[in-house]
Amino acid sequence: MAIFLTKGSKVIVQGMTGAEGMKHTRRMLAAGTDVVGGVNPRKAGTQVDFDVRTVPVFGSVSEAMDTTGADVSVLFVPPPHTKAAVIEAADAGIPLAVVITEGIPVHDAVAFQAYARARATRVIGPNCPGLISPGQSNAGIIPADITKPGRIGLVSKSGTLTYQLMYELRDIGFSTCVGIGGDPVIGTTHIDALAAFEADPETDLIVMIGEIGGDAEERAARYVADHVTKPVVGYIAGFTAPEGKTMGHAGAIVSGSSGTAAAKKAALEAAGVRVGATPTETAGLVLALLAETTGNRA
Repeated sequence: MAIFLTKGSKVIVQGMTGAEGMKHTRRMLAAGTDVVGGVNPRKAGTQVDFDVRTVPVFGSVSEAMDTTGADVSVLFVPPPHTKAAVIEAADAGIPLAVVITEGIPVHDAVAFQAYARARATRVIGPNCPGLISPGQSNAGIIPADITKPGRIGLVSKSGTLTYQLMYELRDIGFSTCVGIGGDPVIGTTHIDALAAFEADPETDLIVMIGEIGGDAEERAARYVADHVTKPVVGYIAGFTAPEGKTMGHAGAIVSGSSGTAAAKKAALEAAGVRVGATPTETAGLVLALLAETTGNRA
């Protein structure tokens, strides 16, 4: 099983005919993703040959959904046009919109997140690598060949650390890996993913990667304490960040002791989460916990 994205997901790509859209559509298809269409009003009615499949291009998300039954859209749309693209997807009723684009103005993100939420469209991102259910489907830019199907669920703010933990735990494998993005305003949160993994009978353990700035990890820690029965392992990026600096993602802003790696680690450990000091140590904690709780049957 998996969360949010399965083998049965039918994926369209808004911006498929652009350079990034073409490159990553090819990679998604190679990973077994059922990419059923692209969206570009200027190229509606054309087709793109990706060797393994010829993919039709539609003039709108609504047309693509009506024709193909698509239920996921991956957006490779330039920042000035992303707000309109997400609103179009939400108006069409797409259940899941994966927004890869970075550099989106915060006021645009606020607007399209609220619009999508009101129309029951789940947004992942923006400024994210997307999500992958290994062996089933890959929606975004996560490399598909660095891990295998398994029983670990992963949710991460950081794309790079998503890949690293996937690789470190490649012999165990993952149910789903979700990169939620590190912008100040995102759609799907740590808590959303934690709830979905908790409900997934084929996820035995959850890895949660956060970073300095904001209070998302502290809120997630409270949620774990109250609602999550499965073991959770955490990692917080930014222990060596210099005080008073904005680091990395736009959301990684530290003010005083609020939002520091140490404060987040303390909150997670108080909720029973084991927190690694490095990605490799975090992977070691996962292996130890799996051996304790499941006999390493993943």
